[in-house]
Parts: sequence; structure tokens; C-alpha cells
Amino acid sequence: MKKIFLSLLVCLLGTMAAQACTNFLVGKNASKTGATFISYTMDSYGMYGSLKYYPAAKHAPGEIRRIVDGDTNHYLRDIPEAPETYAVLGQMNEFQLSIMETTFGGREELYPKNPEGGIDYPSLMCLGLQRAKTAREAIHVMGDLVAKYGYSGEGESFSVADPNEIWIMEIIGKGDEAKGAVWVAVRIPDDCIAAHANQSRIHKFNMKDKENVICSKDVISFAREKGYFSGKDADFSFADAYSPADFSSQRFCDARVWSFFNHFVDGMERYVDFVDGMHVGTSEVMPLYFKPNRKIDLADIIEAHHDHYEGTPFDFQKDVNSGVYQSAYLPSPLTYEVNGKKYFNERPISTQQSACVFIAQMRSWLPNEIGGVLWFGNDEPNMIAYTPIYCCIDRVPECYDENTANDHTFSWKSAFWVENWVSNMTYPRYSVMFPAVKAVRDELQQKYLLEQADIDAQAQKLLAQNVTDCRKFLTEYSVNTAQQMLERWKELGTYLIMKFNDQVVKKEKDGKWELTEDGICVSTERPGYPEQYRQTIAKETGDRYMVPNQK
Repeated sequence: MKKIFLSLLVCLLGTMAAQACTNFLVGKNASKTGATFISYTMDSYGMYGSLKYYPAAKHAPGEIRRIVDGDTNHYLRDIPEAPETYAVLGQMNEFQLSIMETTFGGREELYPKNPEGGIDYPSLMCLGLQRAKTAREAIHVMGDLVAKYGYSGEGESFSVADPNEIWIMEIIGKGDEAKGAVWVAVRIPDDCIAAHANQSRIHKFNMKDKENVICSKDVISFAREKGYFSGKDADFSFADAYSPADFSSQRFCDARVWSFFNHFVDGMERYVDFVDGMHVGTSEVMPLYFKPNRKIDLADIIEAHHDHYEGTPFDFQKDVNSGVYQSAYLPSPLTYEVNGKKYFNERPISTQQSACVFIAQMRSWLPNEIGGVLWFGNDEPNMIAYTPIYCCIDRVPECYDENTANDHTFSWKSAFWVENWVSNMTYPRYSVMFPAVKAVRDELQQKYLLEQADIDAQAQKLLAQNVTDCRKFLTEYSVNTAQQMLERWKELGTYLIMKFNDQVVKKEKDGKWELTEDGICVSTERPGYPEQYRQTIAKETGDRYMVPNQK
């Protein structure tokens, strides 16, 4: 009788769909240190963000892998287990291989109407991480699995990276009448950066370039068969065939990609027409990748994730759309109606819908135990300090653990809930309160970045003596740093409620509350509305709120 090996197969962060994500990729020669990077903002409405760990394992012949859809928890099928599976922490395995994603949807007729029998995208990512050591190997593993067992998802863009190479792989199913999927993977040049955000980004590619392109054999022929394409192979565009652009795919998705590039690439105004959604099909296509105007380090990548389109044509904080306190966060849904006409909100890189964020740092010159680091944070990219989680550790910090809390259970031990507590206090009075959050965020982030070299050096000395001691040291460091961040964030939340209670501002002096001689707080400041909004009130209401009898 076959032995059943039960596994959730979800090496992600929960059981709800991640429908609105963003990935940023940096090649080893585009970074200051020679590291490769990929990032993942996991945006979803209501998702609880956590960090999962799967230990390495050996499997006996006949063991079965139970495939459960990572978005719905619905059972799909069983497949044979691999003889050996590698340890996985979040989105990185023990060999520094990382896989991340964004959903682009694509042609609806290619969605599975009956998903049973295939493999969903979260499970596919997990299988790639557990069965491969390099990016190329993972692409082949994932492609072979969907060819053999079918694919049960919408269109997906995967970032697949190891310490030497970064790739974007895009895949979509064939509908219920055909098994498997069509897909293409393109290697991003080592001196370049790339990004994707819920819209297919691979346009033309050279199938003959085996070093830099891997694809299913029928990626073009299937498009011809379905009537999506009729030209020469050299003119084939995966994005145009399988995920035709529209307003939402460009303004809500590709504009995020453009904004990442805009931090590091000169002349990006050339592609504003492509991403503004107003010139669909008539503008110059934005390339899949660019060579940056300078070498990029981890601090640059973190800063780019704070982006809300500031200083660009899409900057919404300069008008009434940002509300009274110039908020960088707009309410969902993205579109709404007024008097029968449809309007929209901008969708920047940093949005309150993020459950968590990963930045994978992969370094070829270091042993795997030390070289691979996930910089992880709960909540959205702008309101958190990312803590380092080394890929060799054998337990998850309590504050990030999936068992600490969930989407319907609050806990002060959960980084997700504590960080959401802080950010949700800040959103309504953003211009007044965010500077206090930013100060703590930057203080912690700078500390973690500066101490990494010393932690690496200590770990290398331990590794030279005993791998177990090295792993123990990095586990304790990763766990303790995360837990210390949580305590600092609790202090921040306590400070915010005391400093800004009841829409006033409590005064401080030399880092302490300013007190009277009798030991109580001095009178608070009452800033009222910002000047810009005062002008708006006066304009919109005329004399209604004007004090009478003014000379």
C-alpha cells in the first residue's frame, strides 16, 4: 500500500489569493556587490501574512504528494513525491534559489473551468523550490510538471533567481479542452534590472537562443491554433497573444513597473504613454529590462519599494484625491462611479493591501548558508523595517510564524497585526503622523543593513568549524532581530497614540513629554487642517463657515 505523504504544498504566506503583487529583479552585475535580488510585494485584500518553513526530506518510493490549491485550500490531485526535497523558507530554498510571482490573468477562455487534476501556481512554486537547486533547473521542473499533470491557474509571471542568474517565466493554461500550459522564460542580462506587476511583460523573444530563452514547444503554435497570432515566429509576442493590454493592465500594473524603472533608468518619460492606459495599442512598448544608470544596492531596492509615484505624472498626493492629510493610500476598490461615469484610483507600488514583502538577496561568493537572505516584513512596503532571515535557519520567528495568529485572530505577538495597528493609525493623518513612523523605520533599517557584514563574518568563522554552530548562530540572529523589531514597533504604536491622541499633538522636549512645573503635560498643539485643505474648504463652501462681522 502506498504511503501517503501529506503536505499543504503552500510555500507562500497563507491560503488567500495574492491577486495584486509586484516583483523587482536585479542582475548580479547591476548590483553594487555582485548579489542578485528579486522582490515580492504580496498584495491581497484581507490576507494574513506569515512566513513558512519546510525542512529538507528524503522520500521512500511510492510516497504521494497531495496537491491542494494554495489560494482556495481545495484538493486538486496527487502526484508522486520526489526522492528528495530541499529545505524551503518562505520564497527561498537552502541553495539560495528564490521564486516569486504576480498573477496577470490573461485570456479568460484559457482559465481552467474544472481545476481538479492540475497543479496550481502556489504549489508549482513550492515544487520548484523543493526540487531544484538553480533557476534553470527550477524552470524545467515547473515546465515538466505542468506538461505531465496539467495547470490549474490563470496567467502567471514568475521571478526565478539564484546567485548567478535572474529569469522571468510566464505561463498560462490551455483551457479545459487541452492539458498542460504554454510558457516562456527569458533570462534577464546580468547588468540589467526587470520588473512585473500583474501584466504579462514578455513580448518578443528568440526561441533559438537556448542560453537565454526556455519555452514550451507549442508556445507559438498554440497561439496560432487559437487564432491569437498569425504572423512570423520572429514577430510573436507572448504578452500580445495571451494577455492583450487594456487600460487596467497598463495603468494599474505596468505603471508600477515603470515607476520601479524610473528610480534607476534615465529617459523613462519615453514610456509614459505606454503605461498611462490612454494609448493602448498605439504607444511604444516598454522593454522587459533596462540597464540601470548606476549600481544598485539593497538600500536602493528597499527605498524603491516605498514608492507612491512621487514626482511623476501619476503623483496623486498633490491633488484632492489624497484627502485632507495628503495620504499616500487610496481606498479600494480601484474604480468607482459618479453620476454614471467611471473613475479610478492610482495603484502605486506601496499599497495598504500588502500582507507582506520579501526581498531575496543571493550572493554567489558566500556559502549557501550565509549567502541567501530573505529580507522580510509584514504589512505594506513603506511602513515596515525589513528584518534579515538567513536561508539556513531551522525555525521561524514567533512574530512571523503562521501559527501565532491568522486573519481572524489578533495577537500582540504577531508582527502582522502590530504593524497593521501602527500603519492603520497613521493612514488617516498621514502627513502629520508618518514622519514619526519613518524615523523609527529608517533607524531600524539602517541598523540591520550596517550590521550584516559583521554577522556574515561571524557566521563564516563558525561555518569553518562546524555547520551546525553556524546555522544555530544565524537562526538565533534572525529570530532575535525579528522579535526585537516587534517590540520596537509596539513602542512606536504606544508613542503614536500618546503623541497624536484626539487629533492634537502632544509636545516633547529632549525626547520626553514636556511637563508643567506641577507634573502634567503642557497644553497640546492644535494644528487643525493643513493650509491646502483650508483653501479647499473656503472655495467649496463660500461664506458658510466664515466668521461674521470681520473688518
